[in-house]
Amino acid sequence: MLLILLLAFVVIVNCLYYLYFVPFTFSRTGTKISTAAYPVSVLICAKNEAKNLKDHIPLWLAQDYPEFELILINDASSDKTLEIMEHFAEQDSRIRVVDVKSNEAFWGSKKYALTLGIKKAANKRMVFTDADCRPASSSWIRHMVSQFSEEKQIILGYGGYLRRPGMLNALIRFETIITAIQYFSYALRGNPYMGVGRNLAYTSNVFYAHGGFTSHMNVLSGDDDLFVNKAATATNTALQYHQDSFTYSIPKKKWKHWFQQKKRHSSTASRYKPKHKVLLGAYYIFNVSFWILAILACLYSSWKIAILLIIFRILVQYIIVGKGALLLKESSLIPFIPFLELFLVCLQLSIFISSKTSKRSTWN
Repeated sequence: MLLILLLAFVVIVNCLYYLYFVPFTFSRTGTKISTAAYPVSVLICAKNEAKNLKDHIPLWLAQDYPEFELILINDASSDKTLEIMEHFAEQDSRIRVVDVKSNEAFWGSKKYALTLGIKKAANKRMVFTDADCRPASSSWIRHMVSQFSEEKQIILGYGGYLRRPGMLNALIRFETIITAIQYFSYALRGNPYMGVGRNLAYTSNVFYAHGGFTSHMNVLSGDDDLFVNKAATATNTALQYHQDSFTYSIPKKKWKHWFQQKKRHSSTASRYKPKHKVLLGAYYIFNVSFWILAILACLYSSWKIAILLIIFRILVQYIIVGKGALLLKESSLIPFIPFLELFLVCLQLSIFISSKTSKRSTWN
């Protein structure tokens, strides 16, 4: 009977988390755009991204927005990244190239390169994305910038991944929507804790006011989430999740590469504010506990009651997380939500263990 009681407690906590997500997942399909048209700088930091830049620079330049510049930052690339940047810059005066040379003190640090790009930006309102990202529409900039105001200095956007066949792609996209549901929900309730560099906007005022990346320059990742965790508040942060404001990245094709990427990202979580570490850590712990206790209760306790609890929890999950998946245009994942979650929590556990013994590498 103890197993059933423990399972019931875990299910209740799981459902409380899901209910916390309801204001976001059951919100409208996106925020409206205003008529304001602030001059803006779009910044892309690239390291050995020649092919992606060749494909994506035309998409960024084709944005339907009256006044913007494109800051392309070459982070000591060894391929033709700089050549591609300079080629497009010769053809379009809106492009400004920042060529970052190897710096022994900041070797492999995207934050150092990005800081130089921010210093080069002519406009205080800045939109950030990655070289492997493409905007979902020609109004991407307009949607992101529209949320700026005198009070709102940080705009959190959604950066999804392109749909491809296979289990790895489904897992990548599922992990992405779960992360987005969490950071959008927390921010909507006045407790922002992260954003993604694939689609993020903030002003130079808030960047310099919080010392930029100086407090975590030695951490490989975190130019997005650690900065937002430090600088974002309930009053200075806004959300933009209209489908035309999305960006889509090229997903990893091999398990090994995605695993390595997740290991790098996991290095930032320990630097979040204590309240965020507790809330996010508890979410993961209770998800893991649910699956362990569900199996144990079915095997060693009253399996009928256990099945009812499992069905109830999964039903709540389907309704709330499924609604979030619809909002973020990932409806094809909905039938597989519990299976993807089980797979994900197991992989996250292995990533956490592995990250404790891994060595530092460069950001790309």
